[in-house]
Amino acid sequence: MGQHQKILQIVGYQDSGKTTLMEQLIIQASNEGLRVGSIKHHGHGGIPMVESSKDSVRHEKAGANVTAVEGEGTLRISIQQDNWQLAEILAIYESFKMDIILIEGYKNEQYSKVVLLRTAEDQSLLQKVSNIVCVLYWPTFTIDKPLDYPSFSIHEKAQYMDFLMKEMRRKS
Repeated sequence: MGQHQKILQIVGYQDSGKTTLMEQLIIQASNEGLRVGSIKHHGHGGIPMVESSKDSVRHEKAGANVTAVEGEGTLRISIQQDNWQLAEILAIYESFKMDIILIEGYKNEQYSKVVLLRTAEDQSLLQKVSNIVCVLYWPTFTIDKPLDYPSFSIHEKAQYMDFLMKEMRRKS
């Protein structure tokens, strides 16, 4: 990717707040004059239909300049082929000259990640993903011992937004 594009992934299990966090980050970055692209992985199986692309519509309404949702080989920008690798989608985005690309999902990819934890069972995600920048946790998540990453309550919006905006402004 271009040297000035920052890529940040938002990962977590279903209903952990990924899309809401994406919206918050898109709004803030757009308000600061940054060009933002978003990519949503449709991880529930099947081809993302227009009605199931509601999260990417939320990204667009929040101010993303380019949005896409991918599932089972269908990329809703819309280009059809057998399947899509995240690297192929990012190569398309390179031509749009984004400052920041926010990715919702794709847990197994190697970009910097924000991990959302809602329940104690979600903690296993910390062992399954790499390049964790920080963790956001819900009150329903019990912290047994200090985490190895900067951690914020989901209710500490000012603190985690400041932290993440600084992270997104850092050069890759």
